[in-house]
Formats: sequence, structure tokens, C-alpha cells
Amino acid sequence: MANALHPELAKRIVLKDTSGNQWLSTMGATQLIQNTRRRGKDTPTDRQQKDIVILDIYENTASVKAVMSGWIDYLHLARWNGEWKIVNVLWELKPRK
Repeated sequence: MANALHPELAKRIVLKDTSGNQWLSTMGATQLIQNTRRRGKDTPTDRQQKDIVILDIYENTASVKAVMSGWIDYLHLARWNGEWKIVNVLWELKPRK
């Protein structure tokens, strides 16, 4: 995970409380790396989903949709020092079954 992220990554989700108030929750690269280390392998293999769709690539930028078992990520990537790095993520949790 650490190799895939730009150090200034912003991963955001729109959250809503029981009163209907919304806010953006933001996670940076360090927190995402730590969360992945702690919980990265919690989903049993038979329930994992990892569907990736490249939406667009232009020069040094790309947009990607990643559908996982519990959430969907919309990623912006940049070619940084010759390597593709995830710079921004807007994500949404899937409803629990």
C-alpha cells in the first residue's frame, strides 16, 4: 500500500449522522497504510471482490474505479517521478447484507 500512495493522499467519504447532518471524513496516506496493515486481510478469500476499471488516462493523470467487497473507491492517480501514485480517493461503503 505504501508504494501505491502519494504522501499527500486525501481519501474522503461523505458521512451522515442520525440527524441528517453531513460531513467529509478525511484520511491521509499514513492512516490508510496503518489501517491496511491492521485490517487488510480480514475479508475471507471466498468473499473478496477486487474489480478495477480504468475510467480514463491522459498524459500523467488517470481516473480509476475500484469495486471491493465492502466499498467502492473512485481514485485519481498521477505519474509522480515516473511511477503511478494514488493522490485522491472518494469512496462509499456498500450496504451491509
